[in-house]
Amino acid sequence: MIHDKRVVVVMPAYNAAATLAKTFHEIPFDVVDDLVLVDDASHDETVKRARRLGIEHIIQHPRNCGYGANQKSCYRRALALGADIVVMLHPDYQYTPRLITAMASMIASGLYDIVLASRILGGGAMHGGMPRYKYVANRCLTFIQNIMLGEKLSEYHTGYRAFSRKVLAGLPLEENADGFVFDNEMLAQAIHFGHQIGEITCPTRYAPESSSINFGASLRYGLGVLRTTCNVRLQRLGWRHYPFLDTAGRTLFDTAESSDSGSTPESRTPSSAEEKTVR
Repeated sequence: MIHDKRVVVVMPAYNAAATLAKTFHEIPFDVVDDLVLVDDASHDETVKRARRLGIEHIIQHPRNCGYGANQKSCYRRALALGADIVVMLHPDYQYTPRLITAMASMIASGLYDIVLASRILGGGAMHGGMPRYKYVANRCLTFIQNIMLGEKLSEYHTGYRAFSRKVLAGLPLEENADGFVFDNEMLAQAIHFGHQIGEITCPTRYAPESSSINFGASLRYGLGVLRTTCNVRLQRLGWRHYPFLDTAGRTLFDTAESSDSGSTPESRTPSSAEEKTVR
């Protein structure tokens, strides 16, 4: 816990057997109360290694549902565990777990609703081996989104994030895609509904065993980012209306959590205010 707030780390996993243990052993369990791993139908021994490490809360998707669907399962379980702060950490060791305490503390301070671990601040992206085309795309897309959304974030595309319970319980996340663009839709929602976003510099590590989407998937993601950004602008102008930007949109509490292989802990029942509050 941090300031009497329960901290849960969630790990959306897919073929992460080679790096899971290394990631796990750097997690600061002096502040982390629970760890959730959701396996999206991996072809390797991710689940077996997770059990060997003693991870209690493991969810297995019977089929590959997508990165966004994986995150939805992660957040549903974290909220059911009574999380006040949720940190998403990829188990591929691309991001250092040592920043969990700092990120969770920024949420616990009450100053921020979301904290992003930025690979761009401090110049860690290229030093860590980020492919040049991804770096250029990151900078271009971030520039466009900052202009169109009226923000000043250093990047929108990091996979290392921390959230307050209010954000995860209130945003209409069930309206988002199940693929990679889920990440960007989530930030667009947070900005649209006025949540406070903070950033912290983060070194990164691109290695053969770390997960990384290919060029084709990156291109589709980039187009999805542009579409999401345009949708926010169109709704702000009153020209279009989108469910993922609607306070009445479906939240994680509107979808029952799928069964999993781990134990079922006592759940914290959301209040009616939590279910639909998005600010």
